[in-house]
Amino acid sequence: MFTPRHAGLYLAIAGLGVFSFLGIYGQFSPLWATGFGGLLLIGIHDLVQTHHSVLRNYPILGHFRFMFEAIRPELRQYIVESETEEIPFSRAQRSIVYQRAKNAMDSRAFGTELRVNDAGHEWINHSLAPSTIADQNFRILIGAKRPQPYSLSVFNISAMSFGALSANAIRALNSGAKMGGFAHDTGEGSLSAYHKEFGGDLIWEIGSGYFGCRNADGSFSPELFTRQATDPQVKMIEIKLSQGAKPGHGGVLPAAKITPEIAATRGIPMGRDCVSPAAHSEFCTPVGLLAFVDKLRNLSGGKPTEFKLCIGAPWEFLAIAKAMMETGILPDFIVIDGAEGGTGAAPLEFVDHVGMPLQEGLLLVHNTLKGLNLRDQIKLGASGKLITAFDIARTLAIGADWVNSARGFMFAVGCIQAQACNTGRCPTGVATQDKNRQKALVVPDKAERVYNFHRNTLHALKELLQASGLHHPSELRPYHIMRRISAFEVQPLSRLLPYIEDGDLLANIYRHPVFEHWWPLATSQSFAVPGKEVAETGKTEKPEWCHVDGNSLEMQT
Repeated sequence: MFTPRHAGLYLAIAGLGVFSFLGIYGQFSPLWATGFGGLLLIGIHDLVQTHHSVLRNYPILGHFRFMFEAIRPELRQYIVESETEEIPFSRAQRSIVYQRAKNAMDSRAFGTELRVNDAGHEWINHSLAPSTIADQNFRILIGAKRPQPYSLSVFNISAMSFGALSANAIRALNSGAKMGGFAHDTGEGSLSAYHKEFGGDLIWEIGSGYFGCRNADGSFSPELFTRQATDPQVKMIEIKLSQGAKPGHGGVLPAAKITPEIAATRGIPMGRDCVSPAAHSEFCTPVGLLAFVDKLRNLSGGKPTEFKLCIGAPWEFLAIAKAMMETGILPDFIVIDGAEGGTGAAPLEFVDHVGMPLQEGLLLVHNTLKGLNLRDQIKLGASGKLITAFDIARTLAIGADWVNSARGFMFAVGCIQAQACNTGRCPTGVATQDKNRQKALVVPDKAERVYNFHRNTLHALKELLQASGLHHPSELRPYHIMRRISAFEVQPLSRLLPYIEDGDLLANIYRHPVFEHWWPLATSQSFAVPGKEVAETGKTEKPEWCHVDGNSLEMQT
């Protein structure tokens, strides 16, 4: 029975008959009949297969649906999306990185494409008395009282591991960091030979897998850590508690994807899945975390040491803050990763619905430290979708001391936002271990672009500061950033975001429901949901896997 759904099949049958007949008389090449015969076989297969309902109902024609679905991201990126539509970065955002990386013109004609009267639009207040800044090399000192303090740029490369990125991408990033005098975070995949090849300053990130400093059973090795941490190229140590794109998840690198280079770099065997646990095995309490911070700082020879996290349950960071007060052990800096941060691969639910956005996470940490009179002793870094000078200025204004960028620097080395990082088929050689694909990324050229992107972004930041009458990014405050609330109302962030005063928590002044509810209940002895009985006794049961004695600050074997 004739049905339009089978039009493709009918066409194949008709084509096969017509071109077979004409081919007999030499009017057309036999290849035409062969082609239609192939289509007919595909159509018959579509009718009898049981995996795709679309193909059973629409033989041959149904394949067009899958073809267009496969290229939908490219069609949307190049044809459909607007200049300002952020999915996850807009064309305008990507373009500004490409232009600055190539030293191309980054100005724009005719006016803004943003709707400045829409709620949510933000801008920085300028001054009628602009300043003059001679040097755009803005830096802050981390660990001023430590044996090996570090002068850090306010704009650095965020954590991206070798394994997630290609060898050539790591080379280009570190070479650019060396040229520009800024820092390159290694990610939790350890220190590779490619991180060290050009001598750029490194922040060594230690994750729950303890890659590069682990024993055969996956536990932490003080000896291996000391050997790497005392390398002069390593300037600071970072303990990764969680990351924005998949906090609390951990990860698995399948055995099939582990190359000899990755195995040697991470200190893992070939032929077995590499597991990054969701939690650390060296500590399980806030006090235990600080003991580990102090241990790594001493093993590294006094280099600035900290932890990085995406804020989840607010009482957990409050518990860490109470542990700081009780033990006197302070991290030299803390990096807050926003839930809007990127990753090579993560479950959809984690990417979209787990973790606190950067603004709220940064405010919680900043306010907690201010309430305990600790803010001047601990520097704060921030990461999560930050690539422009305005992104930097806004983030510093609400409470950070510096920012890190991952995807911004990926764009600088050639990333086109193909969103194929988890497939191994990155079209530009940035996020792949395929040797042939990596060859497309020419290290000297891309290193120059990394350097240019950093330099030109800091130049843009300098111009914003000059227009605002300021002399250094550390002078930025929430009242410098304005936000439109409605068509008829604008407010400075200082009136929209919650801030507490120095020493408030010490005086039991809370000013915000989060502190009012959770600060009295949080305990330095546990990350668990606090209850009234725990707050009154200070006692809590540790998980079975916990091997850290939080009361004595000793690591038990």
